[in-house]
Amino acid sequence: MIPLQFVTAFLMIFMGIYAFLYKRNLIKLILALNLVDAGIHLLLISLGYRLENGILPTAPIYTGYETLEGVPMVGPIPQALVLTSIVIGVCVLSLAMALTINAYKHYRTLDVSKLRRLRG
Repeated sequence: MIPLQFVTAFLMIFMGIYAFLYKRNLIKLILALNLVDAGIHLLLISLGYRLENGILPTAPIYTGYETLEGVPMVGPIPQALVLTSIVIGVCVLSLAMALTINAYKHYRTLDVSKLRRLRG
């Protein structure tokens, strides 16, 4: 059986791709891109989670005071990649929203098809 977090991640990714392909409003396109980004983050975090012998994993933090022998840890690489990707995603989102605001101030429309006609 497929775990619920994988189903949710793929559902978020497909909803974002659907909105990205069929919506024409710039703000909706930016939100669709953000939805795909969040779905990929959920998928990567879910891939890093592992359950061994029914024991819940702990955080991948080594304090140096005690050893965690026999207790599985969550994969730290996907967590680090997702944390970096979240920071990059926020920067891309803010830049895209700033460009959208400037396009609306200049052209008075957010419709992508009307903006393409103004390209000439």
